[in-house]
Amino acid sequence: MDGGYEQRVATKFCSKAGLSATETLVLVQKTYGNEAANRSNVFRWYSEFRDGRELVEDDERDGRPISTRNEVNIAAVSDLVKNDRRIASRIITEFFNIPSTVVLRILKEDLGKTKLCARFVPHSLTLEQREDGITSCQDINTIADADKNFFNEIIKVFCQ
Repeated sequence: MDGGYEQRVATKFCSKAGLSATETLVLVQKTYGNEAANRSNVFRWYSEFRDGRELVEDDERDGRPISTRNEVNIAAVSDLVKNDRRIASRIITEFFNIPSTVVLRILKEDLGKTKLCARFVPHSLTLEQREDGITSCQDINTIADADKNFFNEIIKVFCQ
């Protein structure tokens, strides 16, 4: 028997014997010392026993919520990400109605995905856009080679 169970039995006995809640508290504290239940618990149990409760066991509780991070959801998120690798975690959260923290854990820990910032990538540019980018970079290089203070001047302009 754990200490809480014994204390509830003692509290039940005191309530049946006609002791007051305060007297019951004093006896429980004297008997169990530092391990005694706090005042509010003794008074609550005393009240329940006085009102007719017979069981000294705790009532069943819901306990910890069931995790939504299971094999079914991992597979579903994996399929969704395979179909659209740019999908936002917020949309996955809304689609499957699971917490965003669970979605992020699935993406990072189970699927090994990492978050990347949005950026321009060469495969999404047309051939003309690539050539324009190369030409612009070559022009900047030519100007920078001709004027050694080119970048210093740019920094001065932006820092004003």
